[in-house]
Amino acid sequence: MNVQEALEKLLPSFRRYYNVKTEDVAEPFAAEAVFQSHNEQYFLIKSARISEANSNEFAYFYTADSLNAEELKELDRCAWERGTENVQPNYYHRSTDVALIILAEKIDEEAKKLMKKLNHSKSYQFGLQGYSNYRLVALELSTGKVFHNRQGQNLKKLVGNIIK
Repeated sequence: MNVQEALEKLLPSFRRYYNVKTEDVAEPFAAEAVFQSHNEQYFLIKSARISEANSNEFAYFYTADSLNAEELKELDRCAWERGTENVQPNYYHRSTDVALIILAEKIDEEAKKLMKKLNHSKSYQFGLQGYSNYRLVALELSTGKVFHNRQGQNLKKLVGNIIK
């Protein structure tokens, strides 16, 4: 299975909850997915609103034949910046998370070590207007191994299942 086939196999599991875009995606990404949720709670009538919360997630997909540490640093920076530029902190904002999913035929050892160290998080107005977290997961197709940062642990199973 090549990286394009792996991407086509992975995207349907995101299409259930995300708006997935594969055309007109800004470089260097092959696809991007957006999840937005708005939740309201009210008492008896809608005008008696108790609470309101907005949650978002921006996922960026990257495919490559090989990945080195320098490319990974650039992808990491680009995904975090693009994801957080969409944040609109306000009283109702709960979270806006950013995910980077990498599908590569081969990942060098330095990049594998670097993945564990790549963590970003940000709170807005000391957390009163929400926060942002960063998840990273990479699948090396030649070995079938999945690498991730601390926050990317929950994506490991989803991405790992596409190789089977």
